[in-house]
Amino acid sequence: MTNLTVDLQLACEADNLPSDASFEAWIEAVLHHLNCSTETELTVRVVDAEEGLALNHQYRGKAYATNVLSFPFEAPVPLPVNLLGDLVICASVVADEAKAQNKSLVAHWAHMVVHGTLHLLGYDHIENDEAEHMEQLEKDILAALGYADPYADDHADDQH
Repeated sequence: MTNLTVDLQLACEADNLPSDASFEAWIEAVLHHLNCSTETELTVRVVDAEEGLALNHQYRGKAYATNVLSFPFEAPVPLPVNLLGDLVICASVVADEAKAQNKSLVAHWAHMVVHGTLHLLGYDHIENDEAEHMEQLEKDILAALGYADPYADDHADDQH
């Protein structure tokens, strides 16, 4: 197991946000699945649509709020702690997507945290083979947590 520190920043007043323990469990599941055993730190910032839009525009040139943004940290010199970086998750986008995709809200939050954490660890989905590998990791990690395949069409029976 890892020694995980999550700096959770709640920068919005959304309803039904996951607990601190849920965020930690989802990140821990990624680290465990990938056999990361070093001391690890990251920040998760939960934002409103306004901040999500501003950040997505500033860093990706997109004029909309997106579900999750990942900002990996690259240390200029070796550090005794693995600082992964920052995840920024837009609560309203996650809620809207869960409803539109017929997923339980908690399952979609878990997916966004797993997806973003994989990005912080260097995984990507730009090329088809990379996308397939990353999606399979997501499915495996989420299944281990008890969640359905996030890429399946019907999520009405999500148990969480």
